[in-house]
Amino acid sequence: MNSQTPGSPPGATVDFGYQQVSPAEKTARVRGVFDSVAGRYDLMNDLMSGGLHRLWKRFALTQTGLRPGQRALDVAAGTGDLSALLARQVGPAGLVVVSDINREMLARGRDRLIDRGFTGNVTFVQANAECLPFADASFDCVTIGFGLRNVTDKDAALRSMRRVLRPGGRLLVLEFSRPQAPGLEPLYDVYSFRLLPRLGALVAGDAPSYRYLAESIRRHPDQPALAAMMQAAGFEDCRWHNLAGGIVALHRGFAY
Repeated sequence: MNSQTPGSPPGATVDFGYQQVSPAEKTARVRGVFDSVAGRYDLMNDLMSGGLHRLWKRFALTQTGLRPGQRALDVAAGTGDLSALLARQVGPAGLVVVSDINREMLARGRDRLIDRGFTGNVTFVQANAECLPFADASFDCVTIGFGLRNVTDKDAALRSMRRVLRPGGRLLVLEFSRPQAPGLEPLYDVYSFRLLPRLGALVAGDAPSYRYLAESIRRHPDQPALAAMMQAAGFEDCRWHNLAGGIVALHRGFAY
C-alpha cells in the first residue's frame, strides 16, 4: 500500500475526521479503521441505512451508460456491491476491475463475488485511488461508492480517475453529502453522533471507527464543492442527484 500522498509538501496536514494529521498518518489510520470493521462491514451498512444503500447503488448503476463488452473500474470497492452490478451490465464479454487500497476489504469483496458466481469478467487489484496503476484511457466507466471521503488526497484521486477514462467515459461518485431537506440536518446529527457510535460498539465492537465515519462525512465537500473539484480535475458536465434528502448524493462527470 502507498502510505504517502503524492506531492504533499513537508509538514502538510489533512483531515482525519475532526483531527488534523499528516497525510501518511491519515492513510494508516483509515487502513486501521477498515481492518477493524471489515468483518461486520456489510451488516453495519444494512443497519445504518435500513437497507437503503442497496437502492442508492442500484440508482447509481442506471447512470453508468455501460454496454455489454465494455470495461469498468470500481475504486474503493469494499465488499463489491457496486462491482457485482457493474459485472452484470458489461456481461461475459466485458471486464470489471475491482480495486481497493485495503487488503482485508479487497479479500472479502473477492470472496463475496466468487461466492455469487462472478469470476470470468471480474479481476481484483489492490490499488491507491490517488495513483491508479492502469494505462490511460482504459475504462468506459469509473465508480467510487462511499470511498472518496476516506482518500487522503481527493484531488489527486479525481485526476487519476480522469486519466484512466476513455473519451466519452464517465465517473460516478456515490457519497454521503449535505442534507437539503428542511429540518433534516439536526435529526441527522443526532443519529450520526449519538446513535451511530453506539451501534458500532454493539455490532462491530468499535465505536471510534463509526465516530470517525460521522466526522468524515461532515468534513467531506458538499454537493457544489465536489462538482467544482471534479471540474478542476478535468471532468465536464458535472452534475449531481440528491438521494435521501441530500444525505447521499450521486455526482456524475464526463471525460471528453
